[in-house]
Formats: sequence, structure tokens, C-alpha cells
Amino acid sequence: MRLSRRAALAAITGAGLGASPLARALASELQRGPLDADAIGRAEWISGVRLSESQREVLAATVGRMQTKLEQLRQVPLDADTPPALHFRSWHDAYHGQSEQAFAASHGERRDAGALGSAGRPADNWSESPPRWPETEAEIAFAPIRVLGAMLRQRRLSSLELTKLCLRRLEQLGPRLHCVVTLTGELAIEQALAADRQLAAGHDRGPLHGIPWGAKDLIAVPGYPTTWGAAPFREQRIDQLATVAERLQQAGAVLVAKLSLGAIAMGDRWFGGVTRNPWNLRQGSSGSSAGSAAAVVAGLVPFALGSETYGSIISPSKRCGATGLRPTFGRVSRDGCMPLAWSFDKIGPLARSVDDCGLVLASIHGADGRDPTAVTRPFTWPIELPLKSLRVGYTGRRADRSELDLLQQLGARLVPVQLPSDLPIEPLTMMLEVESASMFYDLWKEGEREDLNRWPQIWQTAGFVSAIDYVRAARVRTLVMQRMEALMSDIDFLVSDDDLLLTNLTGHPMVVLPWRSEPVDTAQDATSISSDRPSESGSVDRPQSEASGPTQPQAPGAVTITGRLYDESRLLAIADALQKATGHHRIFPPEFYQAR
Repeated sequence: MRLSRRAALAAITGAGLGASPLARALASELQRGPLDADAIGRAEWISGVRLSESQREVLAATVGRMQTKLEQLRQVPLDADTPPALHFRSWHDAYHGQSEQAFAASHGERRDAGALGSAGRPADNWSESPPRWPETEAEIAFAPIRVLGAMLRQRRLSSLELTKLCLRRLEQLGPRLHCVVTLTGELAIEQALAADRQLAAGHDRGPLHGIPWGAKDLIAVPGYPTTWGAAPFREQRIDQLATVAERLQQAGAVLVAKLSLGAIAMGDRWFGGVTRNPWNLRQGSSGSSAGSAAAVVAGLVPFALGSETYGSIISPSKRCGATGLRPTFGRVSRDGCMPLAWSFDKIGPLARSVDDCGLVLASIHGADGRDPTAVTRPFTWPIELPLKSLRVGYTGRRADRSELDLLQQLGARLVPVQLPSDLPIEPLTMMLEVESASMFYDLWKEGEREDLNRWPQIWQTAGFVSAIDYVRAARVRTLVMQRMEALMSDIDFLVSDDDLLLTNLTGHPMVVLPWRSEPVDTAQDATSISSDRPSESGSVDRPQSEASGPTQPQAPGAVTITGRLYDESRLLAIADALQKATGHHRIFPPEFYQAR
């Protein structure tokens, strides 16, 4: 690989060496070939500057990794008809020339308001009575959104009471998880009182009316800090209401907290500590939607919003046992949310069930005229979905995979598939790194490193990428998107553990749900109230007391399912069917379920 002198000098300057004699000498060496130990030694001799052994190693390794990525991408043959993936054309491909109405019909979407949903519920009725009403504080805290909505509409509970319950749990239990950045108590009380007045007057805004929620703290809300999880921004206030927060406000939802995220949306470490997994307080919750996943699973909020650039919804949901939905790129506006990488970022819900995620997505999706990538496309929840007509692709071995066994029992046809493997996938993360370095250019140019996780090193490395190489990577990404679209055209869904990066590159939606490989005997485990899984006696299984069985069930595993572009209705429907058949989503961490 060869760099121009200007690009080489910019790269070295970006690595924190400034415009020093050493930087200029290193730039000259980069023009000649790889920056190995001999090259660094020559640059030191010419400049008269001495580096330590560790400085030499870091410099050579950093540049070497980027050189390898660039070389892999440069070897991909590209023709003149391959444009860069600087914006998504996936909706055009998904339609295949159909009208919106035809597309909705072909995807099993019922637009009539009285249609029965996937669980046999009226799609527009939020006042259904469950088999048994929640009684204890814990049962209320862990109840599904539909049950909470029914309690609000039948005056068994007020939004103010529910909001105070969540604020109390956030204040008392949140510190054990390090998941709360800021309580929005004053705003929450105001919104809850308004929700109660409106419901009493017969003004029903829908299923989220009066329901508390938490926002990942990269979602701007006026009057409160939006810290991005990083020390340099801990006092930052943005006088803007993010579109997703605005839409939830219009739906009558009640914001109770800004929740933790790993610094600059990386991992679970932020300036307040490490966010913990509710199933194991010695373990981090993963990230970067760390607080959103932990707070939902611990029963501190009924649902939360997170964001994903590369795993930030899916990963903490897996670790903590949440149900998380990463929508199609462009399905939900990012306006008012911290950009990390403009061609990757997505906003989506984390909750305790697929049904809850569907109710939230219904309120936040669609174009807003502010995020140019956001579009309005059909979405209906719930929907009818006959599983017998579906082709479910899977990767890896078929044996001993209970989720595939259950899908087959429910009538789906299983199809072994191979993910695209003829193109370099991992090197395309360079696009994310370059976009992030551009977003935070001032921060890393000034040498800020406090509580920023590994970002400073990543940004420095990104300084070695030329504009030509970035655009070339975007063109390779176009080919990857085409490969993935071809794969998904032959199947309805994909069950795989290996497509996280791939689908973040291509913009496909993914849902993750808690999963246990062995059948769950809810009579021998800790469960919560549910509106959709009554026992044979007609009442919902009660939590196991400490004296009558195991009190520490193991943390669940997870299953991820990928859907076609903008096909969240069917994606959620198949995940909902799995969830209803197992009840795995009703197993909660006893330390928080039994907390009083």
C-alpha cells in the first residue's frame, strides 16, 4: 500500500504526533511501504526523536491493521455500475415494483382495524382483562404493556401511581445496576398527571398512553443532560426533543429516566461506572444500550429505547435476557440522537416481550422530514401469520437447536443457507470508524482520552484512511447488500449467530429474544404475571417462593432472527409465536423480582 505524502502526514498527525519532525519522517516512510520496525527506526534517526518500545509497537500495529483492511478491500473487483452505499436503496429492492398496498398484502399485513392479531387479540383494544390481575408491586413492575394499559383504563391503577412505582424502583434499585444517568422525575409526574386526565376524559392516545419508559442517554430531551455516557459531555444539554421522544410523548408515554450507555456508544462502561447484568451483578450488561437492557430486565421500566450501530441493541439484550428489536435502517428517525456513524445508526425498542416491542415500534416509526434517511413504510402490529407458509433459513449445524425444532413443530420449513462469503465483511467496519472519527474530530484532535473507552485509538487509526479508500469500501458494501438481498429473497427469515455485522452493513431488521435450550417448568421457576399464557386452571403461574423451589434460575440464552427489509410486522410475528410457545420471556432475575 502507498499513501500520498499529504495523506501519510495527515495519518501520522492524527495518531497524536502533531506536525513534528518525527511525523514528517514517518510520513515519508509510509510512502515507501509498510511501517515496520526498520521504517520507524529510520524515521527516528532522521528526526532525532526517540520513541519507547511500547510506542513503536502501538504505532506499527495500529497502522498495520488499517493497511491490511485497505488491502483486502482493494482486491475486490468493482465495475463501473457499482455505486457507493452512501445511502440505502433497499426499499426499492424490497418492493420489487409493487405498490405499498400490494407490498403490505404480500407481507401478510391486515389494514382493517378490527382484524385479530397474532395472539388472537383485537389489534385496537388495549383494555382486555388478563386471566389474573397483578397484585404485588413486583407483579405490576414486570407486567406486560397490555396488562398495564388495561389496568389504567379500568381504573385499577393510575399512570401517576405506576410512574411513582418506576421512579422508586429506579432510585432504589438502579444504583445496584449503575443503569441510571438522570431521573426525569419532574417531567414524569407532569406527563403522568396529564395522561390520567386525558384517559378520564375519554381521550385515549393508544397502547402506550400512561406507560413509563426510559431513554438511552444519547436521545435529546430539553431540560435534562444528554451525556452520551462520556465525561466530556456529562454536563451537555441539548435544547431539542428527539423525534422518537416526541412521538412517544404524543402517544402519551411517560419518560422517567435517561439510561446509561457505554461512553460514546461503546460497551457498558460509562463515567458512572460499569452497568451490570441483572442476572449477575459481577458481570457487565454489555452495550452500548447497557442501561436500557438492564433497566427493562430488572423491572425498573416497562420498555426503553436503545440504538445500534454494530450490536448495541442485540448484544445487551442477549446478555441481560431482554427482547430487543433493531429495525430496518431508515425505519425510525435518528433526529435528536447522537450520531456515531451516519450510514449505520438505528433506533429501536428493548422490552420484556416481542408484543411490547411491536407496540413501541408502531408509535415511533416513519419519516419526520428531519432525518433524511427516515422513510414511512407499512407496519401493522399485531398481524396474522400462518407459519406453515414460511421458509426459515438457518446457518450452522441443525442438531441440538431447540429454536429450530420448535419452528419446525409450528409448521415452518427449515432451509440450510450460507451467508455471503466471497467478499471481505470485517474490513468494512472501517466505514464506521471513519464516520465516527469525523463526528468526533474535535474531541480526538484535542487529545481527549478520559472515559472514552477505546475510541481515541480507533479514531487515530481512522486518520490513515483516504477518501478514495472510504468510497471504495462503500462500493464493496453495495455488493454485500446485493448478496444479502439475494439470500433473503429465497427465504422469509434467517436464524443465525453469525450475521450481526453483516446485517448492520445491509440494514436488515433483527429481533433477539431470551431463550432456554431446555423446556421451562414455570411452576419451578421465577415468573411474572402475563396476559397471554394462562395455566390449565385459568390463572397465570405465580412466582415461586423462596422456600419451595429454586430461587436463582440461570440467566437465559438468546435467539436472533433476521427479517427482510421493512418486514418488521412478520419478523415480530414469528418471534412472538416462539415466545408464546415457550414462556421464556416470563423468567425474571429473582434479586429484582423479589425486591421490595
